[in-house]
Amino acid sequence: MKSLFSSADFSKFPCTTMKILIQNKKETALGCDVLILPLLEGEGITSYKDINRSLNNMPDKIISSGEFNGKLSEICLIHTGGMIKPDRLFLIGLGKRSEITAEKLRQAGGKASSYLSGLKIKEIALSVKTIASLKQTPIAFLEGALLANYNFHIYKKEENHKEIKKITILTKEKLEKQIKWTEAAVSAAHFARNLVNTPSNDMTPSALVKAARSLKNVSVKVIEKNEAERLGMGAYLSVARGSNEPPKFIVITYKGKKTAPVVLVGKAITFDSGGISIKPSEGMEKMKYDMAGSAAVLGVIKAASELKMPVHIIGILPATENLPGGKAFKPGDVVKTMSGKTIEIISTDAEGRLAVADAIEYAKRFKPSAIIDIATLTGACSIAFGNEAAAMMGNDKALMKKMMDASLETYERVWQMPLFEEYKEYLKSDIADLKNVGGRPGGLITAGYFLKEFAGDTSWIHLDIAGTAWTDKDKPYIPKGATGIGVRLLLSFLR
Repeated sequence: MKSLFSSADFSKFPCTTMKILIQNKKETALGCDVLILPLLEGEGITSYKDINRSLNNMPDKIISSGEFNGKLSEICLIHTGGMIKPDRLFLIGLGKRSEITAEKLRQAGGKASSYLSGLKIKEIALSVKTIASLKQTPIAFLEGALLANYNFHIYKKEENHKEIKKITILTKEKLEKQIKWTEAAVSAAHFARNLVNTPSNDMTPSALVKAARSLKNVSVKVIEKNEAERLGMGAYLSVARGSNEPPKFIVITYKGKKTAPVVLVGKAITFDSGGISIKPSEGMEKMKYDMAGSAAVLGVIKAASELKMPVHIIGILPATENLPGGKAFKPGDVVKTMSGKTIEIISTDAEGRLAVADAIEYAKRFKPSAIIDIATLTGACSIAFGNEAAAMMGNDKALMKKMMDASLETYERVWQMPLFEEYKEYLKSDIADLKNVGGRPGGLITAGYFLKEFAGDTSWIHLDIAGTAWTDKDKPYIPKGATGIGVRLLLSFLR
């Protein structure tokens, strides 16, 4: 079986790329496999009269017949028969002019890319006339196309490469800076998807160290078990006790500016069986995705480094497995955190908050401007939001407003939940400072409140991505599997 980690050169980690060119050229004169024409619902092909005429009005006839109306993500492929330079036309619907948003352009771009890559098309071009008429740039459409151009095939004997290799944007606009940002953000999202999609026999805490050390222009410190014990990280280490894989507390620093850092804490449970409080067997294979928060943090730092963003970021990944071994922690145990607070263990399947709690406490030593933790923390998040939004909690309203703005920009949506003082009672223990579980009622919020106890007065946001980090079905620009959620959101937030 081929392993992603047979070589120490992590730069060879598979990451889909698409060459992007800008040309100010007439649509009929560009040789390519497919020319994409985005069209609006109910407006026909009026923007492309020359193409329509060159093809003996074939596109107009298709639209008039009702075969294609321009509804969002509606498609039609037309062979040109050599009458113009592009081999084929691809009509893609954007929906009604009055309802166009950046997200709808993103979805249309994703639909076009995934459909054409499925036909093993390698070179495409995009006409921007319709998009320009909306007073929009083609960047959102391009972003969707790039995000959809992903195929995790490394473990298949017969590798099925279904990726588009080149896209040419036909425009006079100067888009280089926007394209550079988009390429870096999408590449980082693909990097995070690859990490999460990788099986846990390869994606171990030690493999996460390799991933961190593959990043450019960063420093990486790994706190091993003995040092973590000396530092008093009893909550984090309790999770690691059942596994033979050594825990790795990973600290990554990118210093693009001499300011107080923003610390990003990513939950890094590389496999979560639930421990002694073992999960049902159905669906447990997906628990490799419990390190999706750490993957997002690595992706963000990768992009920030490549873009040379003027920010100071510290990423903290408390990496371990959660397994029911002979030395595993048990319900009823009491563990001591780095902060000195003690925790009564009610469920060993509420392990992520234990690791993140010690990571937040460690983060405070850097005197950060803010701490953002991102974690697949609770099944209750999926119950509340399905797969449509991440839960957001925090102690800084202005900071959460910026995160909400970033979520609207990227469509990686978050929704704020309350942290009422009364939730503290849910976590009250008879024998320790806190319980790690407050019961089923309010389970999403009490998990966030648990972390609030460790954030203290430091500006802090908690993002629960349990419902959004994985998808069981293909979405317009997110193939099923790991979504890479959090990368674009946090990059937008930092920008």
